[in-house]
Amino acid sequence: MTKTRKTRLLIIGSGPAGYTAAVYGARAMLKPILVQGLQPGGQLTITTDVENWPGDSRVEGPHLMMRMEDHARVMGTEVVNDIIASVDLSTRPFKAVGDDGTIYLADALILATGAQAKWLGLPSEEALKGFGVSACATCDGFFYRGKEIVVIGGGNTAVEEALFLTNFATKVTLIHRRDSLRAEKIMQDRLFKHPKIEVIWNALVEEVLGEPGGSGVTGVRISDIKTGDERVVPCAGFFVAIGHAPASDLVKGQVDLYVDGYVKVRPGSTETSVPGVFAAGDLTDGVYRQAITSAGMGCMAALDAERWLALHGEAAPGNEVEGLVVEA
Repeated sequence: MTKTRKTRLLIIGSGPAGYTAAVYGARAMLKPILVQGLQPGGQLTITTDVENWPGDSRVEGPHLMMRMEDHARVMGTEVVNDIIASVDLSTRPFKAVGDDGTIYLADALILATGAQAKWLGLPSEEALKGFGVSACATCDGFFYRGKEIVVIGGGNTAVEEALFLTNFATKVTLIHRRDSLRAEKIMQDRLFKHPKIEVIWNALVEEVLGEPGGSGVTGVRISDIKTGDERVVPCAGFFVAIGHAPASDLVKGQVDLYVDGYVKVRPGSTETSVPGVFAAGDLTDGVYRQAITSAGMGCMAALDAERWLALHGEAAPGNEVEGLVVEA
């Protein structure tokens, strides 16, 4: 039996953009369905303290996302724990298929799938994923209590993860390919003052050392960009924090993308190249990439979708009805 769900507004993704779009969509009486995706709550669920969310001088990322989810539900959004495997934007209603085979039909669609961690692309890195190589300090930091850890990166994420990992490690080494960090100054100040953290500048990671399934990560081989000299930095954990790439594979070839994979939207709006399909959050934002800007774009997407639906109405009717239909 295949389940088919019909809704006026389908939201794919559950970070600040998705949940905010859900709140506004529900308030507009669109009865949205939000499909959470692989990581319910998005990147903030793997962030420790958030200090720049208005109204909260300090709040834990997972707690903030739980509040957003609760708000969306209270407003009338149906939140579904599923992963969208494919979408078809060629006809209306738009069609999305979940991992369990559920078919979602929607008159309008908001894409809020966010971004995914970038990796260095080293064969040794790939081989040791799950054996000491990670992209989530809050997920895996506990496993390295009393050990030495290496973090690669130079932005806010790298600095935040390095600071967080000092709660467990005896030493954290931050490796950066440049001679200065891109992170906010207040974050850099905390990093440089921390007695457990050492920074290695102008260095590239050439290889992650260790045995998959055996001892795991034992160190990293790095080279100096200026001199070419190589050395090994011992560690039991290797955390990659070099940024994120937009999770746009789901709609690749169906909506216009920039060269780097971000979804193109019309300036001043969240409209994509497909009428009735809107994009918000890190999926379309390669500049700011903040929770507050993602939430703002989620609001815009819901308002854009509401206005578009008011002008275009529902898609051509079929045998589906709003809610659940069971098909043979």
